[in-house]
Amino acid sequence: MTRSLVALRGAMPSDAPLLTELWTEVLRRADPEEQLADMVAIIESAAASGDERLVVAEYDGEVAGAVHLRITTMTPLNLELVVLAVSPHVFPQYRRHGVGRALMDSAVSFAEEHGIGHVATAASAGSRDANRFMARLSLGPQAVLRVATTHAVRSKLTAQRPSVQRANGRQLTQVLAARRSMRRNQGSPLGDARG
Repeated sequence: MTRSLVALRGAMPSDAPLLTELWTEVLRRADPEEQLADMVAIIESAAASGDERLVVAEYDGEVAGAVHLRITTMTPLNLELVVLAVSPHVFPQYRRHGVGRALMDSAVSFAEEHGIGHVATAASAGSRDANRFMARLSLGPQAVLRVATTHAVRSKLTAQRPSVQRANGRQLTQVLAARRSMRRNQGSPLGDARG
């Protein structure tokens, strides 16, 4: 029987630099010092909470990946509890060594410990490998999370607003002017002769 080289443990503040590197694409856009401070705060928050766990996977003694687990509701409208496995990531050199499977196993174990019947996660829409991996674990799509900057959404909403409602009011003014013109023509002798 072969011994697994993957070991799981809780994250410690000393893991913050490696976890910041691991999750650099999903952290808020900030300078590296702020991201590191965020990561320390996330680690400490998870350690202090009974509803969260930040799990680090080591492969042969080296940090290979991590996942943030959180007990939450399915949605704000569906109050059924679920364990949300947030950003299960594995460093590229440790992929296909059972690290991702061990991280997702920790999510299932966390759910079982709390009597929760569902596990959820999200994979980047552009990550074909991650989405296939999640599908092989029976995790099917439930929703599509779409994100854009507030400014971009405001611009599109303004551009798609019907022209009568646009802030400049130019179209409304043109409609009102055309109606006044029609009323004037109906009251003129030429308007009566055509009648």
